[in-house]
Amino acid sequence: MTHAIRLAALAALFWAGATRAAAQGKPDFSGIWQALNTAAWDLQDHAGALGLPPGQGVVDGNEIPYQPWALARKQENFAKRRAADPAEANCFLPGVPRATYMPYPFEIVQTPKLIAITYEFAHALREIPMDGSAHSDLTDTWMGDSRGRWDGTTLVVDVTNFNDQAGNFHSDALHVTERYTLADRDHISYEATIEDPKVFTRPWKISMPLYRRVEKNGKLLEYECVFYLQEERFKKAPFK
Repeated sequence: MTHAIRLAALAALFWAGATRAAAQGKPDFSGIWQALNTAAWDLQDHAGALGLPPGQGVVDGNEIPYQPWALARKQENFAKRRAADPAEANCFLPGVPRATYMPYPFEIVQTPKLIAITYEFAHALREIPMDGSAHSDLTDTWMGDSRGRWDGTTLVVDVTNFNDQAGNFHSDALHVTERYTLADRDHISYEATIEDPKVFTRPWKISMPLYRRVEKNGKLLEYECVFYLQEERFKKAPFK
């Protein structure tokens, strides 16, 4: 399915399901959103450097509880990130929760039985069933396998079945629990709890506000990462 067809299908889901979602008394997260922080450069408090804007961290307690061997690996990855980062440097899908706090907008389309999120970066797409179904048996996915439920008026998304490359350093045992709470019409309070016993000594959490994009006629644009990468590295893009 092409990206244009996917977007058309998501739009159809929105118009068909938004009224039904509102009628069920649940918040409607439909719209275009974006994080406005520096988490994409560093999740923790950090000073500025060339190409690195200074920023306040989004990690609760400002500590990521890496096991000692994993901390050394994290520091090595950070030092060579400009060439080795799977997402920004190589155009792989960014994973969860990283896709949420990258400096690109994303669109949520909501119906009672399914929530879909389309990210501007690399055409990443997530489908979140809301029907109580169990996780699939897929074991190697870039964006994980998502299942959603309501905790009052908070959307809770359970994400598993990642490969061991997407997003920040982790293993294939990664388990992410996201919580989306509509603070008001134009702000979502977002939290993600990260668990990975192979890499971290305990679960840890990030939290941040997400802001609705309210520009007139606002829409997701085409960030053709692979095209740009091919053009830069090989002086030959895959299409024109």
